[in-house]
Amino acid sequence: MVIVDQDVSWKAFSTDEDRWSAVLNRDPHADGAFYYSVKTTGVYCRPTCGARTPRRKNVTFHMRREDAELKGFRPCKRCRPDRPPLSEQHAALVAKACRLIEDSEEMPSLDALAEAAGMSRFHFHRIFRLVTGLTPASYAAANRADRVRAELSRTGTITEAIYGAGFNSNGRFYAQSSQILGMTATKFRSGGERESIRFAVGECSLGSILVAATDRGVCAISLGDEPEGLIRDLQDRFPRAQLIGADKEFERLIATVVGFVEAPGIGLDLPLDVRGTAFQQRVWEALRSIPPGSTASYKEVSERIGAPKAIRAVAQACGSNPLAVAIPCHRVVHLDGTPSGYRWGIERKVALLNREAAS
Repeated sequence: MVIVDQDVSWKAFSTDEDRWSAVLNRDPHADGAFYYSVKTTGVYCRPTCGARTPRRKNVTFHMRREDAELKGFRPCKRCRPDRPPLSEQHAALVAKACRLIEDSEEMPSLDALAEAAGMSRFHFHRIFRLVTGLTPASYAAANRADRVRAELSRTGTITEAIYGAGFNSNGRFYAQSSQILGMTATKFRSGGERESIRFAVGECSLGSILVAATDRGVCAISLGDEPEGLIRDLQDRFPRAQLIGADKEFERLIATVVGFVEAPGIGLDLPLDVRGTAFQQRVWEALRSIPPGSTASYKEVSERIGAPKAIRAVAQACGSNPLAVAIPCHRVVHLDGTPSGYRWGIERKVALLNREAAS
């Protein structure tokens, strides 16, 4: 749920000119930051009110709605300033819809979800995506994937797990199992047992680098201070997989990755075995569209994937990225352009950005 820090929000609109500009533009960022009253109508409104804009000379600004009410103004019946900000109302309704999806054996229809939220089908779909960064169907699929993982760890058979997770047929599950789990259900149940993962560790100017791949493509690129730690991380991620040391063909692959790290202008085009939630994969795909030498803020990335309010979730997806440089999360920075945190160390992030800027 979005919580408005009143003091911070008021400071963001510190002058009457700033506040009047927000009213004229119906700036959603001002919602909850202040209120305005209109002496000719006797009502007070949100900055985002859709009613006809009053004359400036009739407007007074208030930090809290209680201040307007103490002066005798009534809440506007159109924008309902006496209720929580619209963003909070939407967040609460979407949270309710998420619980309904999670608690249902079968995915509720879009019409049923919209009716429960008291919205039209189209409006609910738009608000749900705005708040979560996912469509209701994608959220349901991600939730079902979590349930499959939990059921596979708990139940006696794979068939029990499939039905326990809400799939009404084996065929529907097996058609999606590799996408949901990143491997077959049997391999997932055994912690990746019998899945072959080739890997190699090399050295580059940023320290040690590990590259690992399944038959489908590269599944890990990690940077660190010493090889042993990188190998332990790979073992923790695939505890029962068969890890195979590098052969000459695979050593050429790691040489390609090292070459890109040292000279990013050459580009890097590898088949990838990317495993993550639907939201993470949307973020990672957006990161791959940022060209070398360019950067984007977390806010810009969230807007590119159609989830402008999911800035924190975008940052978490960047932090979960298993493929350094191939999925260039190092190109995501703070809104002011300064480098932010990096899974493999801020110094490495700065070095990569400097090389790309110079190439």
